[in-house]
Amino acid sequence: MPALRVYSRQGCHLCDLLVEELLPLVRGTLDVEVCDIDTRPDWRTKYDVRVPVVEYEDRLISEYPLDRGAVSRLLDSLPAAADE
Repeated sequence: MPALRVYSRQGCHLCDLLVEELLPLVRGTLDVEVCDIDTRPDWRTKYDVRVPVVEYEDRLISEYPLDRGAVSRLLDSLPAAADE
């Protein structure tokens, strides 16, 4: 299953809120991978005070607050999965 990446950091309540809001929107369609920016210098440099940031295939989808419309547009653009 394709994945959204959420760039976050530990102890960030805005990050926690965004993930909490995002999960039900994408459940069953996309996985959510939460990436702690403090574990990699390149992520920390790129996202430092911007977290949380949501990306799909290296494309910005949303920053805080969650852009539900952008998530909906992304979901609508994905190829329909075959009924299993």
